Amino acid sequence: MSVWNDPRVARGMERQLEARARRLEAGERPLGWKVAFGSPQAMENLGIEAPLVGFLTDAARVEDGAACSVAGWTNGALEPEIAVHLGADLEAGADRETAAAAIAGLGPAIELADLDLPLDDLEAVVAGNIFQRGVVLGPMDPARAGGDGTGLSAEIERDGAPVARTGRPLDVVGDLVDATRHVADFLGAFGERLRAGEVIITGSVVPLIRLDGGGAYAYRLEPLGGLAVSIAA
Repeated sequence: MSVWNDPRVARGMERQLEARARRLEAGERPLGWKVAFGSPQAMENLGIEAPLVGFLTDAARVEDGAACSVAGWTNGALEPEIAVHLGADLEAGADRETAAAAIAGLGPAIELADLDLPLDDLEAVVAGNIFQRGVVLGPMDPARAGGDGTGLSAEIERDGAPVARTGRPLDVVGDLVDATRHVADFLGAFGERLRAGEVIITGSVVPLIRLDGGGAYAYRLEPLGGLAVSIAA
């Protein structure tokens, strides 16, 4: 059974996309999509066979180097990610060659999340846009058109001190072309599609980093560049 046919996911996505439509009608602009719970352990814990998908709008965007308050959040977390930037629309059912051709480049991204719901209520988690609260996007590297993620490494610091690093981020998030195809297929099941100019953030390359108190976080995704965000508790 495809993950989007799971009744919990299907009901949650209907509610999620209704909320997205209301926000767009109120003036927000679409920014892209997020992949969530893509690690084998996360999928096993949730009883799903493939990652989930949430949405991004411009209202969630945090500028590189800016401060973000997490006052009132329940359980804040930071996720350093790889962003796939789309240069062409992509329909559900696209083959690998077509999906790769739709990828204009890659870049770094940071997602800010608030894990404010129990994971055993999967419908509510999906309906609530899978904890999404903010996103920081770096510039796109067009040399990575086609989704080539080989040779990337990631390092995260807090207040100048190392927090996490990996020399093999694709071991965690998987093949970026396959991730793009999955998002296209997932959205197609609900009457949506990937569009040129959108971005997909593909999941945390390290275990999520809990935001216990404030701090200045710096993320380097070599050789693509870096991002920073300051967290105010």
